[in-house]
Amino acid sequence: MQASRRQPETQTRPRTVQQFFQQFQTIFRYSGRAMQLVWATSPGLTVGLAIVTVAVGLLPGVIAYLGKLIVDGVVQASQSGLAADRWRTLQYVGWEAVAIVIQSGVQQVISLCQSLLQMLLAQQVNLLVIEKALTLEMAHFEDSEFYDKMSRARDGASSRPLSVVTRSYGFLRDLLSLLTFGGLLLKFSPWAVLVLLVAALPAFVAQTRFAEDAFRLFSWRAPQRREHHYLEVLLAREDYAMEVKLYQLGPMLLERYKRIFEQIYQEDRSLNLRRTAWNYSLGLVSTAAFYGTYVWMILSAIAGQISLGDLTLYLLVFRQGQSTFAGLLASIGGMYEDNLYLADLYDFLGEAVGEPPGYAAYGSLPGDGIRFEQVSFTYPGHDQPALDSVSFHLPPGRKLAIVGKNGSGKTTLIKLLTRLYSPSAGRILLDGRDLQDWDPEVLQRRIGVIFQNFARYQFTVGENVGIGDVDALMAQPRWETATEKATAREFIESMSEGFSTRLGKWFKGGRELSGGQWQKIALSRAFMRSQADILILDEPTSAVDAEAEAEIFERLKAVTQDQIAILISHRFSTVRMADQILVLAEGQVLEQGSHEELMQQEGRYAQLFLLQAAGYR
Repeated sequence: MQASRRQPETQTRPRTVQQFFQQFQTIFRYSGRAMQLVWATSPGLTVGLAIVTVAVGLLPGVIAYLGKLIVDGVVQASQSGLAADRWRTLQYVGWEAVAIVIQSGVQQVISLCQSLLQMLLAQQVNLLVIEKALTLEMAHFEDSEFYDKMSRARDGASSRPLSVVTRSYGFLRDLLSLLTFGGLLLKFSPWAVLVLLVAALPAFVAQTRFAEDAFRLFSWRAPQRREHHYLEVLLAREDYAMEVKLYQLGPMLLERYKRIFEQIYQEDRSLNLRRTAWNYSLGLVSTAAFYGTYVWMILSAIAGQISLGDLTLYLLVFRQGQSTFAGLLASIGGMYEDNLYLADLYDFLGEAVGEPPGYAAYGSLPGDGIRFEQVSFTYPGHDQPALDSVSFHLPPGRKLAIVGKNGSGKTTLIKLLTRLYSPSAGRILLDGRDLQDWDPEVLQRRIGVIFQNFARYQFTVGENVGIGDVDALMAQPRWETATEKATAREFIESMSEGFSTRLGKWFKGGRELSGGQWQKIALSRAFMRSQADILILDEPTSAVDAEAEAEIFERLKAVTQDQIAILISHRFSTVRMADQILVLAEGQVLEQGSHEELMQQEGRYAQLFLLQAAGYR
């Protein structure tokens, strides 16, 4: 029976040790990658920081020993009265002064290296995050949990790689200093070295424990921090200011802003109070150890076992050694904390992204146009399909209008056609080839698009238009042609700086446009793609008046005779000009045909057209 009770104990012990080492490796698994990142950022600064760190680690022991020589020299010179003893003591003072000056200079060099590395590294980490974001799919950006992950990666890890390196160097520095101090202190007593080491352990345990608590708090609060920032944007940005004022939203939003901060503050306050109480309590252990050893050394000096210089040396070495060992453990605890935050960064950077399978630059049936064959799509996390078995054919030169209520699947259809998403079922063909087989860059160059929620770039007018074709970003003749097609050139040339006018109010000298003018700028952006044979316009004239809309679409038909044009609009006076009309309802094709054909069917389209027409009578 006894043997049977002991057996599990012997079996579990190796596993416990193995788990300890596995946990240790897990804790510091990102340190190597962080150091590689810092090295890649600036090898010169990294090497320089290492060299001066070694110097800082060795100098305290040298200075302490010189202090002992000075005290012993003073005692000896006062007893002997010899000039040689006095001169030797003054030489020790000189050497100590030199060591202090070197130490001060080296510390300034460390601060300089860390400051420069910090700036370079913050930029490098932000670049890594942004470059990763550019490879992600639309599904990632529409996932709130993924946004939290990206937020944690940027907020918590921008300074952590350098922190890992500086703490590693700090560990090396403190280790060198500790070895020097330990060697000096061993002459007094090995027990003094043991007391020095043991006294610092409680504070290390407390630091590690609270590092875990702080990181968990940081992770849990990612949604709160994002909401807090969002409320700040609502309260302080010009594009929300008008509505916030007119609807008197300020006090309500401000109260919510303060409430979220108060919740964050209370959590931080509780953590910091507990951390302070534990640090103070455990700090008393170190203080008691120091003064116990202090009394021991004084009694040894009184008994004549050590000299006055030895007493000065041992007291200095013990106090500095105690703080150095505490610093060494703090470096380990800090690296543990840094690795917790680096886990977020490398977890984000390691997010799986499917490689675009496309390779084709042309289709097997050139001139066939666009075909949707039983295309269905359901957004991640949703049960109801946004599109359900949608089929149609659109040859080159034809104009398609898509109508339907909000949420009927119109914009989703455009997202699939532009390959921002892939169909859940069915397939989309361009010139006889599945859209998934096309090279994404080739496909995107063939498409000019203006989305309903288009971006308003705080750039110049010319840059806002040129963004439509980044290869011709600064080509003014192309700007003029594109804005002419979008009926935007007239109001642009009426501005004193023309295409050089900065838009928006974020920067000095910026000019704000009306909603209709912004929409014409965005439409010009779509026309910049002069080589595109597919033009997609999602509510392109919702902010312009009826006269301007009619002019835009007359020009649209004239300049896109050989292009496919797909239009989403709620204005049936515009829709009727399309060659083919698709009526969507709850993700399904309810009707399709020309305006005349759909009016003859007297179905949903005819009902909506007559209803809207009655409003103009």
